[in-house]
Amino acid sequence: MEEPGTPLVALTGISKAYGGALACDGVDFTVRRGEVHALLGENGAGKSTLVRILSGDITGYRGTIEVDGEPVVFGGPADAQRRGIALIPQELDLVPGLSVAANIFLGREPHTKLGAVARQRMHRETRELLARTGIALDPKRAVGELRTGEQQLVAIAKALALDARVLVMDEPTSALTGAEVERMVKVIDELRDAGAGIVYISHRLEEIGRLADRATVLRNGRVAAEFTARDLTVERVTEAMIGRPVQAFFRVKHGETGDELLRLDDFALQPRRHRPGRREPAGITLTVRAGEIVGLGGLLGSGRTELLETLFGAGTPGRWHGHVSLGGSEIRPRSPRHAVRLGLALVPEDRRIAGLALPHSVRASTALSVVDRLATAGFLTRRRENDTVAKVLGDLKVKGALTDPVGTLSGGNQQKVVLGRALLTEPRLLLLDEPTRGVDVGAKAEIYQLLAAAAARGIGVLLASSEPAELVGLCDRVVVLHDGRGAAELDTHDAGEAELLAAAMGATD
Repeated sequence: MEEPGTPLVALTGISKAYGGALACDGVDFTVRRGEVHALLGENGAGKSTLVRILSGDITGYRGTIEVDGEPVVFGGPADAQRRGIALIPQELDLVPGLSVAANIFLGREPHTKLGAVARQRMHRETRELLARTGIALDPKRAVGELRTGEQQLVAIAKALALDARVLVMDEPTSALTGAEVERMVKVIDELRDAGAGIVYISHRLEEIGRLADRATVLRNGRVAAEFTARDLTVERVTEAMIGRPVQAFFRVKHGETGDELLRLDDFALQPRRHRPGRREPAGITLTVRAGEIVGLGGLLGSGRTELLETLFGAGTPGRWHGHVSLGGSEIRPRSPRHAVRLGLALVPEDRRIAGLALPHSVRASTALSVVDRLATAGFLTRRRENDTVAKVLGDLKVKGALTDPVGTLSGGNQQKVVLGRALLTEPRLLLLDEPTRGVDVGAKAEIYQLLAAAAARGIGVLLASSEPAELVGLCDRVVVLHDGRGAAELDTHDAGEAELLAAAMGATD
């Protein structure tokens, strides 16, 4: 019987170069029995390279890997899986058209004595594996019909079917709802209690503080810091990741703003069809002045997204009531194109679905909002498009060539492309829905600086976020929604995260 804390896997002096650049540079990393070891760092810090080496997906590195104290060399993922190491990638490697059972046993299907696939055994064992993850699904159901959270738990069950003792989880909660995250946390706790070692990669630092027993921070391919659970705070981890104090994230709020830009009076949305789990905005009154950043706070489903989409003419079909004025004139955007003409721009909540055409180039994705303006006599010259896009993306410090498919960029760079496209329209009012979701802390800091610069130029900003620290640190005021209604308006010079959370949960005091 292994003692708690016994090393399961030890990586020593791991180095890997691509084209002369070191993705990992002498990294030491250990996973112990019964622990969650967080692996943190900005995009490009070396996390993916390290875990792909651990899972056998990358070979040709320098350094050593030991499993149970024995040196090993993996020739591929199958070798790592035989030693009990399984990777659950951020982009799940499930086949949508196959059943849950077929996905879990893909390539390892049990057979009867006559050589046929033992489907009844597969279905029985699938139900047992899924029960360990806390869900009950029909093993015959197609994976493509499942919600994202259910697919994530199927991927965990697939790893458990390999008898994985070391489980590498790459951004496992990035696309999950609150209830699905809670279920995932419970599964992780049970795996840890059973003696598994878990490598946990996430940009959600609040999860790290809740789950991790230890954390290793990579920066520029090297180990920048290591923390125990006792020392693990968001502020210390963030500073290690970006190399500067967390206070440098946010702008200095001077309180100097211009004239009133946006006004909502008793705003309410009445959609044509009911949407379960979502609250429609009702009776909302708020203002945004030129050069001011106003936050929209509230719990998931409180109506923030619905409000921003309706203002941009992109919401669910229906009627909205009340008065909306921009610069003193009543407006009622009929479509996103109409909203852009009025001076509004939106950065949507899900950049990959609503913000980008992933196969298209960075240049085309950025210039899409101003094609009409750039064209002359109906023709768009490549030089003019290049010059326009190169300038805005240079200002935003986007890493990637103009001809690269935008889907190949990191999450932070994709988000900056969406923001750059919005800024190209020269908006008076910028609407932002979760502008830093799924990006690393370095990209967050850059996005915060961009928004501060936009406000300094007199652009009004209305920003919805699920991160209280972001709302308090970045915004001048925060309007908190609860069940679709305005619950409170807080001045961030005086109020903090506790007051914001209390209002979001409906506290009246």
